[in-house]
Amino acid sequence: MSAVGYAAVVGQIVVVGAGAPLLTGWMRQVRARLEGRAGAGVVQPWRDTRKLLRKEPVTPVGTGPAFRAAPALLVATSVVAAGLVPLLSTDTPVSSHADLIVVVALIALGTLVLALAGLDSGTAFGGMGASREMTVAALVEPTILLSVFALSIPAGTTNIPAIVAGAVDEPARLASPAGLLATAALAVAVLAETGRIPVDNPSTHLELTMIHEAMVLEYAGPDLALVELGAQMRLTLLLGLLSSLFVPWGIATDASWAALLLALLLFAAKVALLGAVLAAAEVFWAKVRLFKVPELLAGSFLLALLAVIASYFLSGAS
Repeated sequence: MSAVGYAAVVGQIVVVGAGAPLLTGWMRQVRARLEGRAGAGVVQPWRDTRKLLRKEPVTPVGTGPAFRAAPALLVATSVVAAGLVPLLSTDTPVSSHADLIVVVALIALGTLVLALAGLDSGTAFGGMGASREMTVAALVEPTILLSVFALSIPAGTTNIPAIVAGAVDEPARLASPAGLLATAALAVAVLAETGRIPVDNPSTHLELTMIHEAMVLEYAGPDLALVELGAQMRLTLLLGLLSSLFVPWGIATDASWAALLLALLLFAAKVALLGAVLAAAEVFWAKVRLFKVPELLAGSFLLALLAVIASYFLSGAS
């Protein structure tokens, strides 16, 4: 494996880790402008992280190892997934390990450790948030699996770099009924997994509506900084996965420095565009009632299932 492949893995981790707060700041700025406000600026999440890292760590009395280890594990799972998912290149030293099941398992592990931390805090809000989070995850994770699996059928493998490379060579797959259904299903799953409107509101602290915030209310200082960074990295990673699967053009498929640089620029542009669209949509969307969320996620699961069925029959017909 050439140095370009190793650089691609490092570049993916760095761009997700360093760019995640900027993406969050960009989305907040877009939303603020659409609402007629000036906004705090694109780099405000980095300022908040720096401020939290300078504070003294505080651990509530009675919490156990699950609460203390969750922030680091959340960031660690995001870092490993960022190295596996082909955001910049499909030709990396870890491409053979970037299986669909592994990537989804890493995302689910991050969700699980955060839910365990919410339970370990021993508070009513923590337990409530953990219960809601696992209810959402029970429908989101299968939807992500089926959405990508629909694209894996024509590719003949569940290896994500191979799926992306095949989509680059045969773009007609993405315009097929299976591709369109999988796109819609995965988009809804990304909204739910990252706690965005209409499933959750990332800026609320109302006990009747919050899911993610309820699990992290007891965190402070550096631990809260890691939790927020991990959530921002997951948003960037999932938007990057969405763009890599359904808008794969520009991703490097060979060991070339020029192709890798172009892929980096296009990745930043695609994720920024998706973030702006999501932020703009949140201005006009309303959060659905909590009891309606399973219906929304069940609908996305059915779309993913239809995508798999359509992909199977279309592959058989060809």
